[in-house]
Formats: sequence, structure tokens, C-alpha cells
Amino acid sequence: MLQGTASSVGKSLLTAALCRIFFQDGYRVTPFKSQNMALNSFITEEGLEMGRAQVIQAEASNIAPSAKMNPILLKPTAEKAAQVIIKGKVYKNMTASQYHEFKPQLKTMIKEIYEELSNSFDIVVIEGAGSPAEINLKENDIVNMGMAEIADSPVILIGDIDRGGVFASIYGTIMLLEENERKRIKGIIINKFRGDRKILEPGLKMLEELVNVPVLGVMPYGDLNIEDEDSVTDRFKKSAKKENAIKVDVIRLPYISNFTDFHIIETLPQVELRYVSSTDKIVDSDLVIIPGSKNTISDLKYLKDTGLDKEIINSHKRGAVIFGICGGYQMLGKSLADPYSVEGNIKEMDGLGLLDIETKFEGSKVTTQVEGFVEATGTIFNSSIKPIKVAGYEIHMGRTLLGKNAMPLIHITKRFKDEANYFDGAVNETGNVFGTYLHGIFDDGEFTLEVINYLLEKRGMDRVDKAIDLRGYKENEYNKLAKLFRENIDMKAIYAILEDTLC
Repeated sequence: MLQGTASSVGKSLLTAALCRIFFQDGYRVTPFKSQNMALNSFITEEGLEMGRAQVIQAEASNIAPSAKMNPILLKPTAEKAAQVIIKGKVYKNMTASQYHEFKPQLKTMIKEIYEELSNSFDIVVIEGAGSPAEINLKENDIVNMGMAEIADSPVILIGDIDRGGVFASIYGTIMLLEENERKRIKGIIINKFRGDRKILEPGLKMLEELVNVPVLGVMPYGDLNIEDEDSVTDRFKKSAKKENAIKVDVIRLPYISNFTDFHIIETLPQVELRYVSSTDKIVDSDLVIIPGSKNTISDLKYLKDTGLDKEIINSHKRGAVIFGICGGYQMLGKSLADPYSVEGNIKEMDGLGLLDIETKFEGSKVTTQVEGFVEATGTIFNSSIKPIKVAGYEIHMGRTLLGKNAMPLIHITKRFKDEANYFDGAVNETGNVFGTYLHGIFDDGEFTLEVINYLLEKRGMDRVDKAIDLRGYKENEYNKLAKLFRENIDMKAIYAILEDTLC
């Protein structure tokens, strides 16, 4: 099990590294995180919802993602409340105090699912959450030392040196644990290192003497491009300027969800992708994307309160293409209605008015995988090429109706591999505003290629001939991650920890 001294110390990525290494070494391996809090989620082939970090780890393990890898997912809906998803299905919304009281009821379920995975795989790599030393939350813990006890698992503790104070955070974490919990910690990894390791060596030796736990290695920053799911991701920082590149601006909403939708776009050398907040101006965009949101009406209010709504509309008037995904698609319409308070207390709000659509929040949550074709290509890409195949997954509550001035964007032909025949999304009459409920639509290389080429041609730049092979790209990045881990962390010691566990 990998635990950390705090949130965002790199547990998810190092879990993926171990998953890829164990897979490379011939083991059947699976990730597991009993409880995850994230707004980036995924829909499995069974229509179940899970955190994307475990999806990345499953890909690194070369297995299909399963909601069993993440039986509890918490999706914040307000400052002190979250939607609780259990075994891939929405349970209910709860406040923090309500969930804390509810947690003991989940232990048996977590234990059963963990044991099922443990019996099906050679190795389970468990990821913790936050810190095991949050002494106010230790009672009824089900994700850190409480999970280690359920699994009877050894623990490797990760500290983040980039944020400073790594020795104090590791020492303090260990000292705040109970004696039986401290005994579970078999190794320490220092993560996110920059600079000369020789300067660090004396501190590592002193730390080992203080806590009587070996340091297994120091993991440096690497030239890697692997999805992350945390809201404090470095992806939201200002991107480097690129010469002769098309400009793609993604609106950074307070409740932004599934910003992993844009991972593939970030890999393209022809694109400069930026995340735009309320303090930014949208001045030279070729494409403005309004992403998904866990609280669409609240985030739409944020756009209006900060003036970002006017920035988007003015950017459209200057010729930028506007694209909305899920909640972003809903915001592009004429109105959003929430008569049953599915999202909050605001019953209705005018949208941005860029698409002739209306959305009402009602009914059960839609969670499905779909395939289909973008058929309005003559309107969107100013060409008459053949329909473009797309695939993705839907996670939304709202139902959207199209008006007479909007055309369907995608003809859905498969739903969970079964034949289907309905339409998704919308495009305006001039083909420069469009939206869809499909998360992952940009993961399809052919569709992304057409979007990028359309924008390149508008700028008078050369087209790109080859579609993006996202799967091949990801495989290469996972292998690079595993190589970096092997070069800097003592894998012999990790295997020895595993052997001791089996004895």
C-alpha cells in the first residue's frame, strides 16, 4: 500500500508506476483505492462510475477498469457536501459530517471487494488518500491505515520534497501514528525531487535513524505526460508559449470535471492549450472549450458573476470556435432548469445563448458508454468528408432538447456495445458552436485531427496528416514512468517487502 504525508504528493502516479512494473515482470496486478474524492470520473463497460486515477492505474496494469478498483467515489457538489457513489452507483448527497458517521457501515463492503480482487490477482497495489496522520479523521478510517489493517498490508510512505519540509512531514506523520500503525511502514519514498541527490544524502541517513524506516529511493520529476485527476494539478498553471500554434482555451470552472478530456490535445505540438480563470482575458483563441461541471448552474453563475460569459461570447464574435462538453454543453444553451433541486437551490437560469437548446435536470443519472458518428461534418469542418467515428462516455443528470436552429452533432449507433439509434449534442447553423455529452470525444484520433486541421486551415497553416494514436502514446508514457521508477527506487527492497508479507 502507498500512503502519503498529504494530498497530491504523487500517490496515484507512483501506484501506476508499480502497476506497470509488476505487469512487466509477469504478475497479474490490479490497483485498489477504497475511497477516492475527485471530479474526474469514468464510466465502465457495465455503466458504473469510478475515479479516473484508478482507470490510469488499470491501463498501466494492462487490464480493463472496474468499479471494484474504486468502490467509493466522492464528488464534491458544494463546499461541505458531496455526491456519494458506492460500487459505481449514486447513493445520495451527503454533508461531510453525515458521511463521517456513515463510514463504519462501508467497512464490510470494502473488505469483501478487496478480498475478491486479492483472490483474483497476484498483487494488489493499494492507494491511500490524503494523510494517515489526520488525527481528527482516524476514527473509522477506511482509506489509509484502516484500509491497511483490512488488507493486512505493508505500507510505503511517500513525501513530496517539492513543496518543502519533506523531512518534517515524514517524521511528523510517522510519530502521529499508533505503534501498530508505525510497524506497517516498511519503506519511504521521497517524490518530486529536483537537483543533485548527493546534497540530499545526509538528510536521508538522518531520517532513517530518526524513524527506523529505510528510504527506498528518491523519485525525480520526469518528462512524462500522464493524466492526473487532482484539482491542484500543474496542468492549471500557465502553459509555455508556442510559436505558430493554434490557441485553445479551456475555462477553469470551480467545479470543473473530467479535464482529462483534453489530455490528448495537450500532447499536440501544433496546439497551445491554456486554462482560463476569472482573472484572464480571452483575446486570441481559435477554440474555447467549456468543460464538464459537477454543478453546472453554479458554474454558469460563476461565469456570469466574473464576466467570463462575456469573454466567451466576444471571443465567438471574433471568430473563435466554441465547444462545450457535458455541463459546458448545457451552459451554451438558452436556459437551464432545475425544478427538483437536483443540483442546488437555483431553479432556473439563462444560458449563454450560443446554441438553440434547453436543458432540464430531472430523472436518474445517465452513465453509459457509446459509439457513433459525427454526421454534420459539412457544417462543422467546412468540408464534405465522410462521417467521423467517435466514442465516449456520458455522466450527466440533465436532459437537453434542441430547437429549430440547432442540428444534432452525433448519431449514436451503439450503447454498451448494443445497437442504438439516437442523437447526441448540437451544432449551430454556422458550424462554429457545438457541444456534446460525450466525455472522451477527443480521445478519438480521427475526430481530434479534423478539429485541429479545421483550426489550422482557418489560420492559413499546414494541415496535420496523421491521426493521434492515444493508446500507443499512453503505453509509451507508462513504460517511461516504470523505467524512471526502476532507475531511482529499490525494487529489490519492494519485492522483499512483498515476500515478507507472504511469509
